[in-house]
Amino acid sequence: MRLPRPARHVIFDMDGVLLDTECFYTEVTRAIVARFGKTYDWSVKSQLIGRPEMESARRLVEALELPITPEEYLTERRAELARLMPGCSAMPGARALIVALDRAGVRQAVATSSTSALYALKTERHREWFALFSAVVLGDDPRLERGKPAPDIFLLAARELGAEPASCVVVEDSPVGVEAAHAAGMQAVAVPHPEMDRSRFPTAELMVGSLAELSPEDLVALV
Repeated sequence: MRLPRPARHVIFDMDGVLLDTECFYTEVTRAIVARFGKTYDWSVKSQLIGRPEMESARRLVEALELPITPEEYLTERRAELARLMPGCSAMPGARALIVALDRAGVRQAVATSSTSALYALKTERHREWFALFSAVVLGDDPRLERGKPAPDIFLLAARELGAEPASCVVVEDSPVGVEAAHAAGMQAVAVPHPEMDRSRFPTAELMVGSLAELSPEDLVALV
């Protein structure tokens, strides 16, 4: 189980890949939309996951015909997420893989649609191993013009690593993230949520159930 072309640098999405935060997003959004008699399930969430915050909010409001604005939804959601996110756990195998890659001398980056404020809350309990990343690119970085599925965030992460895009592999849990990786000229490893339809990742070079299934040798050429 290895990439067809070994990479030299690894770029990770964060939510649902490194940190178990998707349950909080789901919990909060379900509570908000339930007030309006609506149901938020994976048929809706699968269309939103991985996209920039405001774009996802607009799509949600439109899909469920909510009688609130995207801005109102986000304001309420942010308050609840701020309460929950400091308690998030690492995804299975995440810390061990990051440590192993670091020990092998592989430069790594985080590229996430999360805002700076949420990133700080999510990583509060995980600062030790998040310090191993050579670069972190966040969704509210002013240098980003477009969110996923555009390649901008991954191209910026590669520049921050001093890497050529073709030398990078992206680890993602969303279809739009895999699409963005390929648009950037990078390979992609998909780590879908169990409730996500795996057929939505037809172009991923590799697919695993969790990061615990991966070793550095599966991703990069070690010397």
